[in-house]
Amino acid sequence: MLSTAPTPPPIPISNPPSSAPPAAAAPVATPALRLFLSRLSDSVRHSLSNRRPWSELADRSAFSRPDSLAEATSRFRKNLAYFRVNYAAVVAAVLAITLVTNPFSLVVLLALLSAWCLLYLFRPSDSPLVIFGRTYSDRETLGGLVLLTIFVIFLTSVGSLLISALVAGAFIVGAHGAFRVPEDLFLDEQETGAASGLLSFIGGAASSAASAGPAVVGAARA
Repeated sequence: MLSTAPTPPPIPISNPPSSAPPAAAAPVATPALRLFLSRLSDSVRHSLSNRRPWSELADRSAFSRPDSLAEATSRFRKNLAYFRVNYAAVVAAVLAITLVTNPFSLVVLLALLSAWCLLYLFRPSDSPLVIFGRTYSDRETLGGLVLLTIFVIFLTSVGSLLISALVAGAFIVGAHGAFRVPEDLFLDEQETGAASGLLSFIGGAASSAASAGPAVVGAARA
């Protein structure tokens, strides 16, 4: 009688180790446009925190006619140093009201701003601009946007509207500064000279926004 060899026990097969869990996804970076607007908003908020009470600006008892041009100039310089943030807000309000009451110019400016943001400032560097099958470099895109801006500002009614609004705002500020008697204002803490005034406020806000702009553009093109 033939004997059969015993069947060897089955070799245990171990399951391959499961792959390590995927690393946690890196947090989504803040979009460049949101970062730019956040920094600009913080800069404007910080500047507006230094404004003077509006009740001082509109105090009727402090207005009188200047006796001479020299007195009016002296009043204007002192009031400009004290109310520089308020004056900037007044000019901005006049500009905003002018644009709101002229919807065409507002739409044109918004379209121009959108073109700058979408086509150059916040466009990823790995997605070239292609129009009608032709690829445009960053230099060509920048040149086209500059020419478009010059055309919109100087060759259409938008430019004259902006200039008119700025002139109106400057007239309001100048009239208030000349007729507001500054004797009751505390000017000791104010800087005197060319660095103080409306232009220094605007320059400070612009420089802050400009310092944020290159960093944001660099992050968008990285």
